Amino acid sequence: MAISDLSSDAGVPLLEHTVHSCVDYRGRPVHKSSSGGWRSAYFIIAVEMAERFAYYGILSNLISYLTGPLGQSTATAAENVNVWSGTMSLLPLFGAFVADSFLGRYRTIIVASVVYVLGMGLLTLSALLPSLSSSDCQNTNKFSSCSPYESQVILFFLSLYIVALGHSGHKPCVQAFGADQFDEHDPEECKLRSSFFNWWYFGICVVSFLTYLIINYIQDNLSWGLGFGIPCICIIVGLLVFLLGTKTYRYGFKRNNEKTPFVRIGQVFVAAFRNRQISPSAMVVEEEAQEILSEEQFKFLNKALFVPDGSNKLWKVCSIRDVEDVKALLRLVPIWTTSLVYGIVLAQSSTFFTKQGATMDRSVIAGFNLPAASIQSIISLSILVTMPVYDRVFVPGARVFTGKPSGITMLQRIGTGLFLSAMSMVTAALVEMKRLKTVEKYELFDELNVTVPMSVWWLVPQYALIGVSETFAMVGLQEFFYDQVPTELRSVGLSLNLSIFGFGSFLSSFLISVIDKITGGDGQDSWFADNLNQAHIDYFYWLLGGINTIGLMIYLHFSKPYIYKREFTCRNVAR
Repeated sequence: MAISDLSSDAGVPLLEHTVHSCVDYRGRPVHKSSSGGWRSAYFIIAVEMAERFAYYGILSNLISYLTGPLGQSTATAAENVNVWSGTMSLLPLFGAFVADSFLGRYRTIIVASVVYVLGMGLLTLSALLPSLSSSDCQNTNKFSSCSPYESQVILFFLSLYIVALGHSGHKPCVQAFGADQFDEHDPEECKLRSSFFNWWYFGICVVSFLTYLIINYIQDNLSWGLGFGIPCICIIVGLLVFLLGTKTYRYGFKRNNEKTPFVRIGQVFVAAFRNRQISPSAMVVEEEAQEILSEEQFKFLNKALFVPDGSNKLWKVCSIRDVEDVKALLRLVPIWTTSLVYGIVLAQSSTFFTKQGATMDRSVIAGFNLPAASIQSIISLSILVTMPVYDRVFVPGARVFTGKPSGITMLQRIGTGLFLSAMSMVTAALVEMKRLKTVEKYELFDELNVTVPMSVWWLVPQYALIGVSETFAMVGLQEFFYDQVPTELRSVGLSLNLSIFGFGSFLSSFLISVIDKITGGDGQDSWFADNLNQAHIDYFYWLLGGINTIGLMIYLHFSKPYIYKREFTCRNVAR
């Protein structure tokens, strides 16, 4: 079998009803009737759902494991969660580079899945070792009796970062490979691809919802080893399902003499710098380059198109496409930067939101308490409700007024999500103020493990707002960073999207560390005291709400004049 999404000499003529720049698993021209589309996307979504099941099985309850069996303080545990989550979101930049330059997306997914399984297996083993599987350590409220061996702690963190390594190749490639199954030169498949991003995230939310309800319960009430082992098995099953679709996939290819996109991008900067002192009157420019020369944005890069008058034939000139690709990448920078505030906000849902809920009344029926981490299922539930409404009701309705295939632009969708995330922080601050007033009313300041007589359902609005914001911002960012990068760099584009949440987690960890040191000095309780009844995470939520609002205003400033990439893509095929 000759999978050809690495490189190929498949310079065969494209026949009628074949897909442009794609081949099948044997390197032959691929026919639309027998490949790609939803028939292939189902297999790819399956492996992604399996990976997300494992990811949320770790992240959603990680802070409980760190403050429970590993006995870490709340602030330290929150920092460790943010650092690991940030690493998970930043390493895909490396995985995307490997995929787009060397292995190709298909092979990278397979290799990354195997590494992922290894990490999950070691993580399960670390939780099954005697000192971490004792009855006392299983109860997260009795962490003072736990004393794990140093070797076990090392194995646990080593396993976490092996998982992160596997995730680095898996995450940016699976979604890009799925979107590649829809031909951007076909109007009908273009519409399907836009819908693919919505239903892709819908599937992820189904899995996360099940994870929060089932895996978190198993981890809190039965066994951490079992709670990590089940996701490990799911990853194996997901990989097998992915392999079943091999014959139906469409594989991109590049010819052996074609330069890698990173080389082409570098050459644009070199050529522009080389020609920096040459005046326009001394230039010989191709006629079709006149349109791009009329643009003022990143005008210095236009000199990469110039050939000095009288230069010899060996003088290399960059193509219009190369310069356009570099400009498209540079236009992403302000959007990426201003979206970091969104990554900071999302980091709270798996850390302080969970600790907040752990102090409240979580009884559902007599004798059953909802695990604190399971309350995150509200995020998934709100997405499961709003995503079909968005795709089937909002988009067709908005399309009537705007004439755009997607109803609203990608940047408008992202901006709406940023606004909703700011509202979630305001709501979280108000709810925490209510909780602290309840603590004061019942004089529970000095009680560490007592349940505050306030229903955990008070947290539903802040979780729901996070979920609705993801319907807009998360999916919008995914589609934006896939669509607005050069075709060969779409894995890198999606990893840039992930890096928003990686840097957001690191920034959240940095803020927590700095604020904890400042507010916890001179014997005072910090905003993040281990006893949450003496802490003030409401102040932190207000701070994040303010930062998010400022970030939104800056985002609107940069998004308004944004120039979309000029290319025949799904965004403009229906114009």
